[in-house]
Amino acid sequence: MILAIDQGTSGTAALVVAPDATVAGQGHVPITAHHPRPGWVEQDAAEIRRSVQRAAQLALADAGDPPLAAIGITNQRETAVAWDAASGRPLAPAIVWQDRRTAPRCEALRADGWGPRVASLTGLTVDPYFSATAYEWMLAHRGPVREAAERGSLRLGTVDAWVVWNLTGGAHVTDVSNASRTMLMDLATQTWCDELLELFGVPREALPAIVDSAGEVARTREGAGLPADIPISGLAGDQQAALFGHLAHAPGDTKVTYGTGGFLLQVAGEERPEEVAGLLTTVAWRRAGSVTLAREGSVFVAGALIQWLRDGLGLIAQARECEVRARRVPDSAGAVIVPAFAGLGTPNWDPRARGVIVGLTAGVTADHLCRAALEGIAHQIADVLDVMDPSDAPLRVDGGAAASDLLLELQAAVAGRPVVRPAQLETTALGAAFLAGLAAGVWGTAEEIRRNRPPDRVIEARDDLGAVSRETWRAAVDRARRWAPVEEPDT
Repeated sequence: MILAIDQGTSGTAALVVAPDATVAGQGHVPITAHHPRPGWVEQDAAEIRRSVQRAAQLALADAGDPPLAAIGITNQRETAVAWDAASGRPLAPAIVWQDRRTAPRCEALRADGWGPRVASLTGLTVDPYFSATAYEWMLAHRGPVREAAERGSLRLGTVDAWVVWNLTGGAHVTDVSNASRTMLMDLATQTWCDELLELFGVPREALPAIVDSAGEVARTREGAGLPADIPISGLAGDQQAALFGHLAHAPGDTKVTYGTGGFLLQVAGEERPEEVAGLLTTVAWRRAGSVTLAREGSVFVAGALIQWLRDGLGLIAQARECEVRARRVPDSAGAVIVPAFAGLGTPNWDPRARGVIVGLTAGVTADHLCRAALEGIAHQIADVLDVMDPSDAPLRVDGGAAASDLLLELQAAVAGRPVVRPAQLETTALGAAFLAGLAAGVWGTAEEIRRNRPPDRVIEARDDLGAVSRETWRAAVDRARRWAPVEEPDT
């Protein structure tokens, strides 16, 4: 069997996947995000490590502790971790991909003309979302990080590198899909870019080696909390893993994952696609040295909006209540929520945007706000589709919020296309398992996996759901843009 570890922003999930591609066991451990200042989002890398070990142990126990052929790992991307090679301990809180503290630095880089050059080299836009400015910030503002760099013991990486380091006892690697999200990798050569390393002051020796997404990179060590000597054979960022988990491998195949954020990937093929304003170009995966590229659109807040209704406002006690309350009303009574808590991603790329609720009247209730939240998620995804693929081609969906029938009905309505939901929504972890299993010989081809998949559910677009119009939505987005001041605290 395959152990798949999905280290996400809100927690770590683990699946044990059988050779027939069914799930034999699972475990989940939540993790905490810290917000020490407005716009800052941090996590404890040691807590991430413990959550990986515990979730994997729970999944293995749930499956009856079967023998393992390989391990696949997928992870929240762009989150920056710094640790010491000698002690293995984190040197500072991990800076999460949602963090906005380096927005002034990114604005300065764009003003200095670096935007086109960075896009040409990396396929990305200059934004705090990516890891480079977080590494730069830690080196400038965290003494232990700077001191470790001076003595040559600093290790930097995204969460996949941190997890592999801990499970193997010191293998320092990252797969090419994660490396492509740092704003430090040359997309053409798939190597660290000297020009960008110099720009951000990141020491090359602190960074991991870039490896394929499928293929053995190291083996687990004794005492790491998992069975020893198991090959780690699959590595991919969470959105790329979800795309692979859909078995959506043909150019034009498109998926959206409704997690903490909402992320759309469309397979582009081996050649770099033509640039489209607002979209990113990224590595989907690399197998046996052959790379597949993808177009990507990023929505920073999706499922996190439902969490805010629960934890921030107390409107609901559990996430699933959002749909229950939203179904009590025929529409949002004109209320619109733009959840730009961490700025706006595709297609606006505005780190200074902030969340707004507009259209309020005395008749708006908590039920209407729940409805507006689901509509806000769906409209954000439609914004990305407008620039990525304005056709009516089916949209594959996955992630926790995809369990909401009403959300998917609204998504089909505002996007004007069918939505396809798989029977197993843990597509991200399954993608990591498929990459590892194909590399380890558990499966010979993706088609062999496809034959075992249960049928998907197709949700057709309807025009009787009462969602606010696309024009009304765009007007609300305009109110959210450029809200925060240029000079935010950065120390």
